[in-house]
Amino acid sequence: MSGNLNSNNFEKDEFNANSEDRDYKDLITKLKEIKSTITLLEKTIFE
Repeated sequence: MSGNLNSNNFEKDEFNANSEDRDYKDLITKLKEIKSTITLLEKTIFE
């Protein structure tokens, strides 16, 4: 019975890790978009 519980916990941990990786990648993408927007605004304002 404990082997079954451990298997379920491992699958849940793996899912959480994949979800965290996806969240991290999404965050990096959003930060890059924000950086691009700021750069464009700086060019518009200061040129």
